[in-house]
Amino acid sequence: MSTSMHSDSSSSSNVVDLFSGKTYSTLKHERFIRLSPEYDGLCMLYSTSQTSADKFYTMKILCWGIRENGEVVGLVPWLNKVVPCDELNDTDLGLYEGYYDLATEQVFYTPPAHKIMELETASNHSDKLPNSDRILQEIPDGIGTHAMLTADDEHSLILTEVVSWRLMGDGKILAMLIDEAGVDVTPVLPGDNCLYPAKENPNFRYFFQYRIANQLKSEDPEAMAAIALLFDE
Repeated sequence: MSTSMHSDSSSSSNVVDLFSGKTYSTLKHERFIRLSPEYDGLCMLYSTSQTSADKFYTMKILCWGIRENGEVVGLVPWLNKVVPCDELNDTDLGLYEGYYDLATEQVFYTPPAHKIMELETASNHSDKLPNSDRILQEIPDGIGTHAMLTADDEHSLILTEVVSWRLMGDGKILAMLIDEAGVDVTPVLPGDNCLYPAKENPNFRYFFQYRIANQLKSEDPEAMAAIALLFDE
């Protein structure tokens, strides 16, 4: 008696990730395969439920990324990870409203054409192997991002600069911090051996851009109150 086995090629495409609600096949094609730093100061525009209907906030865009499916989107460090701008949909913490050019005061909703062209061209010649241990690219941080760490005694906070962002083969984007004990030469540059991913530090909590980081360093009352609310959640 012989038994024939048939594999259903569609079965894997029907498996759904519980956190995103998307199928694994969809998530695979949404992984980022190439990044391009934002050098012109373009921002993400967002709102919250705490502000009036005609008031918006801006956050500098870290970089633009192209997915395996060809989609290009702006990326920002948000809370404890890098997220696509158009996926911010929390009315309390932040709701995406578009992209914004500070120089011209124009609001736009699609990535700049020159960034799309750059990423499409670069992705055609880049390594796309979906290996989580493989480094596809590493770009410098150009917006003054800081990582907040809790001290070992948990009674104080430490702010440290993010040196670079590392794109891995599985599409994850890792913030790279300096291990001071491993510094051999200065300045520390992207790719140096003394860098390690923020997520590997058990004391890592959040990302902040330089303006908020400087307010925290100076113990600005409003900034400190906002941090207290984050830690209470």
